[in-house]
Amino acid sequence: MLRPKRFKIGRRLGPAVFDQTQTDRFAMSEARKKNAAKKDKHKKNISAFNLALREKQRVRLYYGMTERQFAAYVKHATELKGNPVSHLYTRLESRLDNIAYRAGLAPTHRAARQMVAHGHLLVNGKRIRVPSHQVSVEDVVGIRGGSSGKPLFMLGAEKLKEHQSPAWIAFDEKKGGWRVGGQPNLDEATSAFNFRSVIEYYSR
Repeated sequence: MLRPKRFKIGRRLGPAVFDQTQTDRFAMSEARKKNAAKKDKHKKNISAFNLALREKQRVRLYYGMTERQFAAYVKHATELKGNPVSHLYTRLESRLDNIAYRAGLAPTHRAARQMVAHGHLLVNGKRIRVPSHQVSVEDVVGIRGGSSGKPLFMLGAEKLKEHQSPAWIAFDEKKGGWRVGGQPNLDEATSAFNFRSVIEYYSR
């Protein structure tokens, strides 16, 4: 059963925030809500500030970060030369917990964070327990030998075979892990989130 709190947050911020809200059940509920909203003649217009705030919350919750952590990521992105939007996206996507999620090792970002924190994953053969660890290009993420036989990985073995990872992550049979072959590139036209709006929110 979907947690009521996440269902409520998903309704306010959109289904892309949590994996659990990307279901037919949630979609049907949203459709009913939207139909009811159309009948509300007194619906208020949302200000540009509130739209930016909403987008910030969506991205922060999607990656499972505290406000302080997320603000630090944005600050770092704006201090680098070049496009801060691209810098922010690249750093978020390069987190070890996100790599584990993108590779299909975990069904959700939350599960991926727990997987890393419990020491199940290796980066270039070294055990890493920090979910925010930045994975670099050519790094290889693998499953620790002592963890590969655990139900956590055995139950997901079949789903892993069918999982489609992004182009910049590929399984390397020789190294027995998922190699990061390049940096993630943000396509603002197709992205579920408006990272530019997030940067603008913190620039106010």
